[in-house]
Amino acid sequence: MSKRWSIACLITVLLTSVTLPLSEATAGTCSGKTCQTTRLEFTPGQRITIQVINQTASLVELQKVYGTDALPLRPGQQVEFDLGGGTEPNVSVLFWDVTALPLRSRLSKLNERTLRIELRPGYTPPGDRAVYIRDDGRVIAY
Repeated sequence: MSKRWSIACLITVLLTSVTLPLSEATAGTCSGKTCQTTRLEFTPGQRITIQVINQTASLVELQKVYGTDALPLRPGQQVEFDLGGGTEPNVSVLFWDVTALPLRSRLSKLNERTLRIELRPGYTPPGDRAVYIRDDGRVIAY
């Protein structure tokens, strides 16, 4: 009886999976189509607020290039600081896990003047180590 039941369940799963719409699992490219950009940008020279949140289980150190010493960021801790607004070119924020684990940064633009950087476990080395705000306003994670 259990062998028949197993075979019946297997056949049911196979038959229902064939009838499901394939478009949900199909990935495509933007070739020949109009695609929306997901690129983060700010107005060049604009003063912006940077929010950094440590969403890892270990201590992360954070440093604004040409401006601060390394700042420790405990798990779950959030810090904010202002950047730009003048002649400060090509702003970078560096970060690293003190136990040398790789990090992954998740970037989001909360509003016209706020960039959020969520630091998460990276799983594969080398991971992200910096967020760079270019002179043209584009935001890039390295």
